[in-house]
Amino acid sequence: MAGGGFLAGCIHQSGSETEEQNTPSQTADEDSVLIVFFSRTENTQAVAEIIQQEVGGELFEVLPADPYPVDYDTLVSQVDQENEEGYTPPLQCNVENIEAYDTVFFGAPTWDMQLPPPMKTLLSEHDLGGKTVVPFNTNGGYGVGSSFQTIEDRCPDADVREGFSTRGGMERDGVYLAIKEDRREEVRAEVTDWLRRIQM
Repeated sequence: MAGGGFLAGCIHQSGSETEEQNTPSQTADEDSVLIVFFSRTENTQAVAEIIQQEVGGELFEVLPADPYPVDYDTLVSQVDQENEEGYTPPLQCNVENIEAYDTVFFGAPTWDMQLPPPMKTLLSEHDLGGKTVVPFNTNGGYGVGSSFQTIEDRCPDADVREGFSTRGGMERDGVYLAIKEDRREEVRAEVTDWLRRIQM
């Protein structure tokens, strides 16, 4: 398993700023680090990439088998219904070798003031017991909601660390990828401080 890349499986190729950044500073064994993320407007992806640049590891994008609607209002209605019913949508792929990782960073936007349903699916289909689980979040200004608590509740046998949250876009208002250029560097500084604080 090569460090500093995407896992075979749910690979997301993008024209992000990843390639032009510095080599990761490896404060942990990067081969044992997995950075799992779900990202609709690429803000959570941007944070995942920053984390990878700081600690190394592999990126794995969580993708639902059936993509969510592009229209925002339709998306909100569907997610409301999924949350009400406790529905966890099937994923395009799972992490086949989750047991190989000691540390799992777990990132998602706040949806309906909750963890997005695909991330609940991933938690239900992967055993993170005995691992260090590190949540991170982007949101439109309303915070993490119950996301971090859900991760703690569903990972009772894991060492769940203090999470990181920052403001991303505001899709409702037509603001999509916000963590770019100067804002990306601000978030990088926030992430660096957080990683130092939690000793990662």
